[in-house]
Amino acid sequence: MPTVLIIDDNAAIAMALEVLFSLHDIETLRAASPEEGLAALDRAGAAIDLVIQDMNFTADTTSGEEGVALFRAIRKRHPDLPVILLTAWTHLDAAVDLIKAGAADYLAKPWDDQRLIATVKNLLELGQANRVLRQRLQGELRQRRELEQYDLRGMVWQDPATERVIHLACQVARADVPVLISGPNGTGKERIAEIIQANSPVRDGPFVVLNCGALPAELIEAELFGADAGAYTGASKAREGKFEAADGGTLFLDEIGNLPLAGQMKLLRVLETGRFERLGSNRERQVQVRVVSATNADLPAMIRAGTFREDLYYRLNVIELKLPPLAGRPGDILPLARHFLSGAKTLRADAEAALLAHPWPGNVRELKNVMARARLLATGHDIGVADLGLPAVALPPGAPAEAEPDRDAISQALARANGIVAQAATDLGLSRQALYRRMERLGIGRP
Repeated sequence: MPTVLIIDDNAAIAMALEVLFSLHDIETLRAASPEEGLAALDRAGAAIDLVIQDMNFTADTTSGEEGVALFRAIRKRHPDLPVILLTAWTHLDAAVDLIKAGAADYLAKPWDDQRLIATVKNLLELGQANRVLRQRLQGELRQRRELEQYDLRGMVWQDPATERVIHLACQVARADVPVLISGPNGTGKERIAEIIQANSPVRDGPFVVLNCGALPAELIEAELFGADAGAYTGASKAREGKFEAADGGTLFLDEIGNLPLAGQMKLLRVLETGRFERLGSNRERQVQVRVVSATNADLPAMIRAGTFREDLYYRLNVIELKLPPLAGRPGDILPLARHFLSGAKTLRADAEAALLAHPWPGNVRELKNVMARARLLATGHDIGVADLGLPAVALPPGAPAEAEPDRDAISQALARANGIVAQAATDLGLSRQALYRRMERLGIGRP
């Protein structure tokens, strides 16, 4: 229940306000002088949601100076606490001055009950919303400060969704448990794995990467566990596998869903015992390896289809970090874009709007490629929407955009499109006929 502090030397007024507020489920505290009021604020602190104060407290005093001094004292100690002034008509000038200084409102005596209750309820709701927002911002700031103690491997982010994943990655890094990172291709799953390695007890050990989706199924087991000479066609000499290479460190298995069932069974055994045999060998080897895996596949669906072992899934998925697609963390788009430009060029407002409007099916990898291309193709220091080469999309309402591409933008679009007007028009967000009209008006010859 919200609490209002009433500071007024007139007991009848304080009582009337107390009765009025009790009818609307608002608790009250009473103080008969500025000193009592400030003492009540010091005692109750954050428990008081709003103050209603008189402007005069000493008998035969009508200047309002006491009220001004009290308001300034409250403002100094509690700058965010809303204050309503109760004043006689003769003090309106002083009340208006205090409104300019930050008072929430003023009410003339005698007041209107409906207006007073409406004002108080609005201020209480606003105060509650501000507290929630302030607590959220303080939590984000505290979390950001906590992350400063970790090695984040140069990770660039701004979106709270990404920060939550990074924070959890740093938390689980110290525990010797398998971690599964899920998310679409190109979202930065390997960078999250690097953060886990860099903040783990085996940070000084090797960090070995194996992309299970980049190798033929018949070679994945040899890559994981190694092979003796003659274990398969072309194996002329013995070779160690990734588990041996990662001993004392971390093995990152990307696209774990591509691992064949036979390899899944062997991987499960290594996770449980730390033991394995090379292909073509009966000698058992022992390793101490932290396994971090990643996938863009729906592993539960693969389990139902019989293509992924359920026991391996639960062994890998002790901790799961879900990295959203880039479109699901829009706060990261512009910081990443500027990072990829390395300060060599700057983004114009129309380019920023286009970047935010693009759906990014290729995620961070696509953004990196787009910025590399724009950096090379932009002739000036600024990068505009035409330099990005993105397909035309409807920009959000109010987003800045170039209403009219200039001669250079049209010439660059035609050059990128190898003179194909239809493609250049799409690049510029125009119809082919509209581009022809602009070319004719600017004296640009048809290719």
